[in-house]
Amino acid sequence: MNTERKLETLGTAAQFDLCGACLNPKNDPKAHRQKGHMDRWVYPAAMPDGKTILLFKVLMANRCENNCLYCVARKGNDQPVLSFEPEELARLFIEMLVKRLVEGLFLSSAILGNAQRMMDKMLATVELLRFRYRFPGYVHLKVLPGSRMDQIERAVQLATRVSVNLEAPSPERLSLIAPDKRYAEDLFKQILVMHKLITKFNEGIKGIPPRGQTTQFIVGAAGESDAEILGITNTLYGKLNLSRVFFSAFQPAEGTPFDSRKPTPLLREHRLYQTDFLFRRYGFKPEEVGLTQEGNLPLSKDPKTIWADAHPEFFPLEINTAPEHALLRVPGLGPKTIRKVLKIRRYHKFRSIEELANLGMRTRISSGYLLLNGRLASSRYTQKEIWQPEKIVFGKITEAPLPNLP
Repeated sequence: MNTERKLETLGTAAQFDLCGACLNPKNDPKAHRQKGHMDRWVYPAAMPDGKTILLFKVLMANRCENNCLYCVARKGNDQPVLSFEPEELARLFIEMLVKRLVEGLFLSSAILGNAQRMMDKMLATVELLRFRYRFPGYVHLKVLPGSRMDQIERAVQLATRVSVNLEAPSPERLSLIAPDKRYAEDLFKQILVMHKLITKFNEGIKGIPPRGQTTQFIVGAAGESDAEILGITNTLYGKLNLSRVFFSAFQPAEGTPFDSRKPTPLLREHRLYQTDFLFRRYGFKPEEVGLTQEGNLPLSKDPKTIWADAHPEFFPLEINTAPEHALLRVPGLGPKTIRKVLKIRRYHKFRSIEELANLGMRTRISSGYLLLNGRLASSRYTQKEIWQPEKIVFGKITEAPLPNLP
């Protein structure tokens, strides 16, 4: 079969593996799913340094030995079996790179035959890129459940990012959507191994980007709450130093056992990303995140605004004197804008809302929580006067324990 036909199928099939999130200048919860100008296989993704690059995202093969109930590549599906050879895929990527259509690679695969065979082919592809074609750029490589220790070690050596998808926040939840996968033995064990390898690798490198690890959850497929997802997310960040956790709202795929289920709202996925950012960039603790009685993030308001409206004693803040950690609590204010404010206020006092707007601040949101040289920036102090929230509770997110490994 020709390469173009394979690319059409295996590129499209890779869309459910996420490589970036919240590429979101217009606050669009669908933004990180948007594709590049090749529209089927190229996706914008945010890098650790804040830059956005175009990733060529593709599967090595599309038929799997596992029976994940939500997945189009699951065992027993009736689609034609397709796979790339390493030489073929490496050459295709380099052709796209030379044409400046892509800047990095995201390579995953279904488990066709067995995991170790497929992992060998994926590693061979990246080795060709690194050593024959001398490609030094970004490569995200999925490590397949069931890979050998030497394969995992080689993946860490070759790829900028490696990942194993947990898919669910606990063994019990995973069994409902992927009965063939073992949470501790197949997934978490590999995450622990990669954590140790990455730590050792990063301690000894100079002059190249540090290695990192990510994972992904399918949101809503197993009936889990946001509190469950955020609990294990905090464990992954705090104890295993993951670079990122990605959240993918469950969308039913035709021809799967879950094809008649309701899709998870993309706004729920977006709220999880907003909370993830509060943890990683804004200094929020799990107990400071407000949830519904059912343990989910409210969809009606973003989590930062919910905290702010629950703490009127904290506001308003004087924009000309408030410390950085306090300004990070203001809805509508992000780290970049705050850095601009801190720099300018060394020699200038802000006196008008227009000055803040010119810095890129979303003043419609933030002005109700700020003082401008001693005066309220807006007549609206908080939104509590016009918004009657549903019952919100704090302190429901607890750090999940690491599973017991055999």
